[in-house]
Amino acid sequence: MSTASYKTIQALEQVVKPLPVGTNLALLHLMWAMLRGAFLQGRGAVHTALSESGFSDGEIRRSWQALRYGKWDIRELVTRWRQLALSEKRWQTREYEGWRPVAVDITAFWRPQLKFWSNKFFHRLANRLIKGVGFGVITQVGEIDGQRLPLLKRIIRANPRSDGETELKATILRQVPLYLDEQEVFVHDAGASIADMHDAEIPRFVIRLAVNCTGRRNHLPSKKKRGRPAEYGQLIRPLPRQRGGNLIPATGPDMTTRFQFSNRTIEVQGWTGLVRTEQKVSVSNKAFTVWVFHDPLYKKPLVLGTNLSAQAETIYRLYLDRWPVEQPPLVAKQMLGLHRQFVFAPIACHRLPELALLAGNILTYLAATLPPIPTGFWDRHPKKRLDGFVEHYPRLIFPKLTHLMRDFEKSSLLPHIYPKELSLIAG
Repeated sequence: MSTASYKTIQALEQVVKPLPVGTNLALLHLMWAMLRGAFLQGRGAVHTALSESGFSDGEIRRSWQALRYGKWDIRELVTRWRQLALSEKRWQTREYEGWRPVAVDITAFWRPQLKFWSNKFFHRLANRLIKGVGFGVITQVGEIDGQRLPLLKRIIRANPRSDGETELKATILRQVPLYLDEQEVFVHDAGASIADMHDAEIPRFVIRLAVNCTGRRNHLPSKKKRGRPAEYGQLIRPLPRQRGGNLIPATGPDMTTRFQFSNRTIEVQGWTGLVRTEQKVSVSNKAFTVWVFHDPLYKKPLVLGTNLSAQAETIYRLYLDRWPVEQPPLVAKQMLGLHRQFVFAPIACHRLPELALLAGNILTYLAATLPPIPTGFWDRHPKKRLDGFVEHYPRLIFPKLTHLMRDFEKSSLLPHIYPKELSLIAG
């Protein structure tokens, strides 16, 4: 058995170790089947995936029972995984002026034929709302050897009786302040507004705004000789827009700057001390800053809103570090085959995708830390890539060592046999 498989078993063992005896081993079998791509071959069927992984009928039944009836919670498993990843000190968080990004995203596992399920989420390819099991994914963004890598921080379930994406987004925003450290910044793509940030009382944020966004000054304009006294500040429009065939010009920026990024010069314009357009002038208003980045690589400028007092380049880099949050859902659904699922009990509909997201994050970490695996005899200079591990794991079988299974149930799976077995492999 290869070093990669032993490292995988060791990581999974550390994650499920504190669970009740029996449940821990059953979940270990299930997550091993996920990591080796058996769900991709079994088209999302739990029993088929476990059978393809070489488990007996009794082990398959126990894994299924642990999935549906086992006494465990995904929060405990995510916490254990974070402790293991951080203890190895390979993963390092990314920082800009002392600020660390925490990216948030909403993902859904589509179940259009699932009965007694009311959640619907927007499907971009279908261009409409489709029934699905939704989750909020909160990740820290770091790197290993210069490669960006997310580390799961929390998985939030959508209420199956809610209306779907709107309520899930509100739930996520309410919980985000509980998981932000003093130097961490909430980073979100389009879909959340400045008003959402203020309503959820998020202390630090960087979000993408629409190109036609507006704001107001938090002080009254000069008094007019006639007419009703003004209650709102001057309207600020960062970018010009067309309306009724007429061009509405942009407001002049408060500051302009530029910086180099990937051999490109990015021009930046900024407006500070703004408040929302519906707010009247008041000292109690929460101010924010709008940055517009003109990147020569793109036709449309990037508009970001933030309440951080930081340089424009810092805001830009914090937002770019939002994209690794897309990786756990991508790996779980497309590479491991959990985009198609055949479970129908409400608790199993939540637990199976949660385990898939965790397994996807574990697989990404292992691919970044273990030596690269060649695709064949012709690959003399292999590179680290996730799909290489997905191709490698199906050729492996779960270790059929009786004493190994017995020691695992005693919460000591590998420590005393790993060096000996590893030496045999190396020899």
